[in-house]
Amino acid sequence: MGTGFIAQIARQKGVDIAAVADVAPARAIAAFAKAGIADPVQSADVDELDSAISLGRHVVVDDALLLPRLPVDMIIECSGVPEVAAKVALAGLLGGKHVALMTVEADVTVGLLLARIAKRAGLVYTVCRGDEPVECLKLVEYVEDIGLELVSAGKGKNNPLDHDATPASLADEAALKGMNPKMLCSFVDGTKTMIEMAALANGADLALSQRSMVGAPATVPTLHELFAPVNEGGVLPAAGVVDYATGPVAPGVFVVAKATDPVVREELSYLKMGPGPNFAFYRPYHLASIEAVLTIGEVMIDGRPSFAPKAWNADVSAVAKRDLPVGVRIDGIGGRDVYGDAVPAEEAAAGRELPIGLAAAATLVRPVGKGTPVTYDDVELDETRTIVILRRLQDALVRDGQLSDSPVAALLSV
Repeated sequence: MGTGFIAQIARQKGVDIAAVADVAPARAIAAFAKAGIADPVQSADVDELDSAISLGRHVVVDDALLLPRLPVDMIIECSGVPEVAAKVALAGLLGGKHVALMTVEADVTVGLLLARIAKRAGLVYTVCRGDEPVECLKLVEYVEDIGLELVSAGKGKNNPLDHDATPASLADEAALKGMNPKMLCSFVDGTKTMIEMAALANGADLALSQRSMVGAPATVPTLHELFAPVNEGGVLPAAGVVDYATGPVAPGVFVVAKATDPVVREELSYLKMGPGPNFAFYRPYHLASIEAVLTIGEVMIDGRPSFAPKAWNADVSAVAKRDLPVGVRIDGIGGRDVYGDAVPAEEAAAGRELPIGLAAAATLVRPVGKGTPVTYDDVELDETRTIVILRRLQDALVRDGQLSDSPVAALLSV
């Protein structure tokens, strides 16, 4: 993802990728080379790096926490690791830089707090364009802008749901696809879909349809029928919710919206959108790092995020894939120990359910049976992890889905 993003930025007018950080600098150098940029300066000396960038050179560092000290306008994080993303985002904002994440796993864990810190500092925190939650939000905004009533919003999941999937069971398929087995596992076991749709619920200020969502099989022509409330012949318990479809809807995103005015309904029907009153608006693709560059303009020119939580309506809890004994250090997203389940935030908080974004920082102090949500009481967390610290603060400040304006919250403006 990072390599693709660098290649796209290198093609843009008025934008330069001045610095790249990677724990393996050779990867950063290779990414620059693929973008047609040769001989980047490699150093850990901030003055030397600053001078090189001022002269129009490109630089490589092995520590992303150096980036906020360099003469750049914006830091874009592409690690895919929630702890790294949280640490880079916090350091960037405290260093006075706009921050964009491609790691939505961090946003669904601590994004509401990061967005507040950015706002208080006069900066922008955002998730990058190109991922399903962001592109689905754009459809939500579109149907609202043209005066329709939102019924549902979601994405297509492109493989059967298998909560028992592990990196080992998917090793052969991952090799054929040239993928990291843990990444593939996070898709197959449903964690990625749950994360993306929970993020959408928070970013669009919508509710989840229910715990785990419905995940009905659908085709594009049936979206408007199925993703409607049960009392209208659909599968959803209510309108105004987030859910996902299985079947040939992936890799697209969709919104179902209602035309309540008979004149508008007649016009949409005339324009071949279907009989109504519910109409499906479908985008058949999301282009990941290829269109993530759109976020740069939205942040730097428009001064707004592409996508950031407006409320805390949904969480993603860690659920045991197998019987987990005391002493297990949970291997995190896409591993053999837990999968992520989208849960209404109030329900997750009431049950003290452990967010999947904190799972890799957790060690079991009580056994947890297969299919059972892991709770804070079941684990000992590494309290030195940035994402744990931020989540503790966010949990302390969230009231009724929003960050409170308590005296503690005022500290965020410092």
